Amino acid sequence: MARIKFIGILKDKASILKATLCINGRVSVHLAVLRATTHDPSRPPSETRIASVLALGLSSRLTACACIEALMDRLHVTRSAFVALKCLLTIHNIISRGSFILKDQLAYYPCFGGYNFLNLSMFCDNSDLCMLEYSSWVRWYAGVIEQNLMVSRVIGYYLNSTKTDGNKRDKEEKALALLDSDLAMEIEVLVEFVVRICDAPDSLELQKNNLVYEVVRAAGEDYRSIQREIVVRVKEVGDRIDSVEGLSSDELTRLIDALERLESCKGKLMLLFVNRKRNDGLWELVKETKARLVEMQEKREEKRVVVFMRRNESAESTQCWNPFLEPGQLLLLPSGGAWVGLGPTPIAV
Repeated sequence: MARIKFIGILKDKASILKATLCINGRVSVHLAVLRATTHDPSRPPSETRIASVLALGLSSRLTACACIEALMDRLHVTRSAFVALKCLLTIHNIISRGSFILKDQLAYYPCFGGYNFLNLSMFCDNSDLCMLEYSSWVRWYAGVIEQNLMVSRVIGYYLNSTKTDGNKRDKEEKALALLDSDLAMEIEVLVEFVVRICDAPDSLELQKNNLVYEVVRAAGEDYRSIQREIVVRVKEVGDRIDSVEGLSSDELTRLIDALERLESCKGKLMLLFVNRKRNDGLWELVKETKARLVEMQEKREEKRVVVFMRRNESAESTQCWNPFLEPGQLLLLPSGGAWVGLGPTPIAV
């Protein structure tokens, strides 16, 4: 590790020197990104370094675009797990605290966004066995950030943003206005985010590293925001439970499955965020609402069976036999005037 740290210091000095000698007018942008994403394995980017990057979003759109471009280039070129984690932490800070221009450039990078736009699912720092473990945290954290942006597109605002923390009433009114199907869909997407967070590497002991600890803390802030969003929507489902007719049987099944998957995440979440409040109210709400949805699903199934049986009975009641005809006799049908030979076979009227 000491050798890797020494090589990283040399690389940082060389990169900063190269950026300083650059004559394309973007020196300040590249320097801010490089200083926030050094090879130092012992600590995350300082608040001062993060603030310098965020400040680039307070000027022109061109500068914001250059910032995101430099950050993404740094992320995709590096083979160091520590540099990648710091790039991702910087991106996460842009999502939660950055200006609208920075977020806008990030959300549509490189071409109208897209799933897995960070493209780190195959990231691997194979400089030694320890770095392989850190690489798994890079892949996980990239997936968390991608899911964060995907959820933001669905619900219409950024999670864990300082500008959206205090408008609980607005969020409740938005949930109130949603169609049943849209409400269920948003719950599914939010639960998918929780499942993604729960997919954290098993090497939880690496949280002793300050950088990994900060990564988990940032993901924990997202989880706290997700909890609030889920509570608002699950409460709304509970309020509509007696009149949720807008949900198809398939949508109802998917909603129940989503709540079951959420419940299955409880144990891993407690391990991952061991020092966080348990929020038993959320789990009680999910359990109660799921039970009521299952009951509604069973009632629907019972009604379906009753309707099916009545249709069968109705079909049978339309069949009759003529007791006055002997086998082989002919019956003149009034509509066509034709003679039809009949035996004991029933006539459908």
